Amino acid sequence: MKRNYWPLFFIGIFSFVFSMIVWTIHSALKVPVHKDESFLSTYHDVDRDYNKMVSSNIDFEKKYDFKIYINNKEFGLDFKDMFLAQRAIEEKSNHKDIFRTTQNIIKVVALDKNNGEVIKNLDIQLQITVPTNDSHIINLTSKEFSFDKGEYIANFPLPYKGNWNITGKFLIDQNIGYFYIKSNAI
Repeated sequence: MKRNYWPLFFIGIFSFVFSMIVWTIHSALKVPVHKDESFLSTYHDVDRDYNKMVSSNIDFEKKYDFKIYINNKEFGLDFKDMFLAQRAIEEKSNHKDIFRTTQNIIKVVALDKNNGEVIKNLDIQLQITVPTNDSHIINLTSKEFSFDKGEYIANFPLPYKGNWNITGKFLIDQNIGYFYIKSNAI
């Protein structure tokens, strides 16, 4: 009598595929999900309102002379890094090596372009995060900034070397300026 092993082969393949499906689902459920909060909004809101955000930045820069200094490196309302992968910082970004693992200093200066006066009612909302997870989030609001000689100044340490993102918005009356930079701490 000749034995036919084809049914066992199909049962073995089916069992292997089924066990891989179960393993994939089990592994996916154990991994935490981190939502992207670029510009302190969900990615749905950023995707829907991106053109409004660009227009808002243009209008903001027309009305105000705005500069942000991170460890004495000057920036405007920059957000083009959101289109770069984190690993592209080394090759394409001018924003590498901005942060330090010791103290970091952020200074914000906003002047009215019409009369040159310092803006004293600037609402600052910044978030510094590790790009891959939510394990380290540093929120800096207007409360953490001190106002001295026309500059808003805040200090913060970073716990370790690696890649970091800084995102946020600046509000003056109804005008909003958006900011996003990818960098690394050395």
